[in-house]
Amino acid sequence: QVQLVESGGGLVQPGGSLRLSCAASRSIFSLYAMGWYRQAPGKQRELVAEISSGSITNYADSVKGRFTISTDNAKNTAALQMNSLKPEDTAVYYCNAVFSGQIYWGQGTQVTVSS
Repeated sequence: QVQLVESGGGLVQPGGSLRLSCAASRSIFSLYAMGWYRQAPGKQRELVAEISSGSITNYADSVKGRFTISTDNAKNTAALQMNSLKPEDTAVYYCNAVFSGQIYWGQGTQVTVSS
């Protein structure tokens, strides 16, 4: 099993930046992939960014050039650096990990972009 704990959400003005962090309970070397998803009120959960064990990244078109996903193997964490935030980025952001054929989710962290 894998436990995931997100942190770093909050309220930010449009154009601002936030950095989300996801701490995994096991070595991320053992994970097939990690990712960030988000869910806005009344909408389906959607992929934001993902990174494979080979460090191949994939981003939603809506965040390309603004968000960056990364991992820190020493700390067993994944991060999502979010720049140039827009009101439409407002959502609950979830970290996920794929391990041994199963998908694990964190509890989510709220990101609100508003003036």
